[in-house]
Amino acid sequence: MIELGVNIDHIATIRQARRTYEPDPVWGAVEAQLGGADGITVHLREDRRHIQDADVRRLKETTQIKLNLEMAATDEMVGIACGLKPEMAMLVPEGRHEITTEGGLDIIGQEARLKDIIARLADAGITTSVFIDAEIQQIESAARIGARVCEIHTGPYAHAFYDKGRDAEAPAVLAELDKIRRAGQRVQELGMRFNAGHALNYYNVQPVARLAGIRELHIGHAIVSRAVFVGLREAVREMKALMREGAQRAEKTGE
Repeated sequence: MIELGVNIDHIATIRQARRTYEPDPVWGAVEAQLGGADGITVHLREDRRHIQDADVRRLKETTQIKLNLEMAATDEMVGIACGLKPEMAMLVPEGRHEITTEGGLDIIGQEARLKDIIARLADAGITTSVFIDAEIQQIESAARIGARVCEIHTGPYAHAFYDKGRDAEAPAVLAELDKIRRAGQRVQELGMRFNAGHALNYYNVQPVARLAGIRELHIGHAIVSRAVFVGLREAVREMKALMREGAQRAEKTGE
């Protein structure tokens, strides 16, 4: 059954805007768990712009659902992950000047280095994941370096959905969705887990949730944004209900 990983980075973003102690992202993780989240995702960035080292340690100690640590492929982050032992570590590209992650990780250009990092994480008992674009060559490269999970970047689909007036049947939207579908099929053929995420929200999530074999969606900004008005537990409940409804519809219709 499809699962929801809630990214709580932006709770920490609000806190860091005032360099204070609230809102507490760990409290947010507990609220998300109570709302039905299956996992918590955080990105410990090199510049520590939102999530801090202490947050990650407290999350590992406090939450009772799986922790997914997004991280750059650096020795510092590998050391932190191996010491912390989150349930999953996801390698992502990282730039100091980006607002959020822009595009997937280029595995093809650095296979040898990434294979070593994946092996070090796996030796520590951590499930290894990579955040990549919906490109077959990148997926095949991910398999070669030993990744167990591919999270397919849904940003291009989400942006097309918004640009085309939230018309799920617009040709540009369907084309991007088909790229994700074909990518997910290849991920599964190569024996890896098919996850997806980035820029998904309450309007565009269901077509992605209906894709065959998809295991997890990782969603943050939309949930935290909705929580401003309805609270985090309810925001998580609503998102998970939409995901489950979409997945169940696909099962019934054989999509």
